[in-house]
Amino acid sequence: MDERAADKIVAATHWPRLMAATALGMLALFLLVLTVSAVKSYHYIGTGITPTNTIQVTGEGKVVAVPDTATFTVTVQDTAADVQTAQTKATTDGNAITDYLKSQGIVDTDIQTTDYEINPQYSYSQGACPDIASGSGAVVYCPPGKQILTGYQVSETLSVKVEDTSKAGTILAGVGSKGASSVSGLSFTVSDQDTLQAQARDKAITQAQGKAQDLAKSLGVQLVGVVGFNENSGGGPAYPMAFATNASAGSASVPAPEISTGQNTITDDVTVTYEIR
Repeated sequence: MDERAADKIVAATHWPRLMAATALGMLALFLLVLTVSAVKSYHYIGTGITPTNTIQVTGEGKVVAVPDTATFTVTVQDTAADVQTAQTKATTDGNAITDYLKSQGIVDTDIQTTDYEINPQYSYSQGACPDIASGSGAVVYCPPGKQILTGYQVSETLSVKVEDTSKAGTILAGVGSKGASSVSGLSFTVSDQDTLQAQARDKAITQAQGKAQDLAKSLGVQLVGVVGFNENSGGGPAYPMAFATNASAGSASVPAPEISTGQNTITDDVTVTYEIR
């Protein structure tokens, strides 16, 4: 057998195998495309089927705590014929208040400037109307009034946090003697709010669980597990108070107001959905 005939026999033997391999490859590719398309059509694979048999209960938790932090705002206002003089006065008063606060143990991070304003001050002048004899029948036109610039008012507002509530009254009285024009927004908070909020949440969940168990028993069903949860948290009252001060009358002998911190109630409401069977 010559070489050319042998090559023809080898080609005839391998050709069916090559065709079969090609066909299998195309089939595999076709199946892969179908699989990818099927996967893309399912947007929620792994989420499971939403339960249709459920019960929903609510729970409320409360924690009462004595506030340990007081906050308030203090404002200085000064007026002068020109801006520079008004700013100088306001800066002097503001610095005096800041120095006093630091002398009472208030750290720099607990004193924050929250507002600074410069506003022109005007007076209104009405021009004199012409003197027309009575009964002359003449129409009287009075000249329009006009605004007259009288000066500028500069105000600065500081937000102050006092971490020792027992000193709040003394500090409120003290800032009045240092040039404060007004003190307002006194409120009391609890520094460890997150821990207390978690305690209130635990109480609310425990109450909801008890309700769910009682309800399941009454309905003759079993609780399978939690399939939904919603929370609504809240804090206690802020106790806002306002004080008017007179900088010129202030002195070290000003009696400190009696400050009552009361108590704050931290609440948490939850809604829990259970699957039943």
